[in-house]
Amino acid sequence: MKIAMPIWNGRISPVFDVAGRLVVLTLADGTVTGREETLIGPNPAEKTRRLTELGANVLICGAVSQPLVLMIEQAGIQVISNICGETDQVAAAYLAGRLAEPDYLMPGCCGRRRRFRGCRRRNRTMMNKKRTQV
Repeated sequence: MKIAMPIWNGRISPVFDVAGRLVVLTLADGTVTGREETLIGPNPAEKTRRLTELGANVLICGAVSQPLVLMIEQAGIQVISNICGETDQVAAAYLAGRLAEPDYLMPGCCGRRRRFRGCRRRNRTMMNKKRTQV
């Protein structure tokens, strides 16, 4: 399994739509077995094509536009959005099933405040589904 994360200064890039670099982690038996950093294209079609070429199963990112999410999901890649933090910590949280914790949710994301829970529920459902697949 491979997870991709857009990076900027060692952290998850705040907006995937304008990100220029990715880190792709290969996972096996719940551990990281490979790491590759690469450039990605500037437009949505190129970003989607590159994710597919790299064999990504999951994209963990910050903010991302809905049209780009739809393109990526149509390519068969799961999108977990509104995530922030250092890439190594985010990867560890993903492996431990802890990405829904407030420490990893973007500021202003509906998961930070209890009364707005829309995207948090969506991401939690996706993350729970992932844990059952690994």
